[in-house]
Amino acid sequence: MVPSERQATRVKRVGVMLPAAPGPNLSLDVFREGLRELGYVEGQDIAFEPRFTNQMAQLPDLAAELVGLGVDVIAVVGAVTARAAMRATADIPIVFTVVVDAVEDELVPAMERPGGNVTGVTSFDPEQPRSQMRLLKEAIPGLQRVAILGDAAIMGALMAANEAAAKAEGLNPHALLLQGPAPDLDGAFAAIRQAGAEALLVLEVPVTNAHGGRIAERATAMRLPSMFAVDRAVHEPMLAYGTSILEAARRMAGVVDHILKGARPGDLPVEAVTRHGLVVNLKVARKIGVTIPPDVLGRADRVIE
Repeated sequence: MVPSERQATRVKRVGVMLPAAPGPNLSLDVFREGLRELGYVEGQDIAFEPRFTNQMAQLPDLAAELVGLGVDVIAVVGAVTARAAMRATADIPIVFTVVVDAVEDELVPAMERPGGNVTGVTSFDPEQPRSQMRLLKEAIPGLQRVAILGDAAIMGALMAANEAAAKAEGLNPHALLLQGPAPDLDGAFAAIRQAGAEALLVLEVPVTNAHGGRIAERATAMRLPSMFAVDRAVHEPMLAYGTSILEAARRMAGVVDHILKGARPGDLPVEAVTRHGLVVNLKVARKIGVTIPPDVLGRADRVIE
């Protein structure tokens, strides 16, 4: 076999780091599907090395393990995960997604030309927190106090942006940070009740993603209207709105494809997912006694009866 043929048939190894408990993972599934759609065949010309943890302290060890395996690229979910990979290698390309602000999070110096070995896709729209607050006000006339549930392991920029958005819309925010992997939901919801919150915004962060079903269930039991990110409608909040991290995962596959074909990550601009989706769960709204206004229903991409 000539050298070019050997190179063409070499199996590319893609490391994947996910801040989630081991098991089925929709973002990973969509990422793999995206690479299949680009022509890759698992076991023939591509192999995946997924690594899971819902304990952030383990991320450096997972990153070091992937570097030791000599993978061709490391795909990561979240800024904390990206920083762990960056500390482990300055040579292996790193592609991130689910990042609030790649510059603010010190992953890249500039979105247009990242430089170094890091690039990726962000699904965060800087206007999304304000849009979510505005939507909550439309759905719940007279709303004044909103609780915001985040992750203690995530840098403060995301929570700060949501608190600022609430204030800009004339709302009084009450921020709560959950500590994973086993968050104190009893304490969090007691604090929400004590604060007199009239709605709950659940940020799309590792700890709330892992416990989203329980969070939505408790909110409904408290008759507290809840809003999650659009991909988390499966947890059955009253509203789910925003850009899609699953679309970002699919686009991350395209970035990885470019790198596997020889592109340098530092030359690939950080991409942004900008399309928003809205899911309204009328079943939940009825349970908690909220009548969703027709204007909000009319904008929904999906209504769950």
